[in-house]
Amino acid sequence: MLKLITIFAIATVINVILSTMRSLFTIKAGKLSASIMNAICYGFYTWVVVLTVSDISLWVKIAITALANFIGVYIVKLVEEKARKDKLWKIEMAIPKEEQSLVTHTLKVKNIPYNYIEVGSWIMFNCYCNEQKDTELCVHIAKSLGGKISAYESQSLT
Repeated sequence: MLKLITIFAIATVINVILSTMRSLFTIKAGKLSASIMNAICYGFYTWVVVLTVSDISLWVKIAITALANFIGVYIVKLVEEKARKDKLWKIEMAIPKEEQSLVTHTLKVKNIPYNYIEVGSWIMFNCYCNEQKDTELCVHIAKSLGGKISAYESQSLT
């Protein structure tokens, strides 16, 4: 019985990981990749269904399934987060004119490339952020100084 529970637990974790990946592929990947992932996922799911009707207690199955869902989704999201590449973002900040020296000093210290132009009582900063932490800093600057912000993700033209 312990062997069957172990097999069910491992198969359920794998099934959750595959299902979560299938969802991501359906949204983010091309037709072929999404179709292959879908076929693998549902093919494996058939085996999990067969294991589900085994002689394991219902409450053990529920506990294993709940834990497997937590672990499987967490693993996939962690891997997805680690694999996410930073992209170049252009951040436009409208900052009150009296805060110009503070912002220019902060951007220089943090090595965030920028340029600016005066527009009435505002200074319009164009910041070029290569990393997420740079973008977060620009958002923080704008919010804390009562400024306004727009963000544009760089896109490939291919």
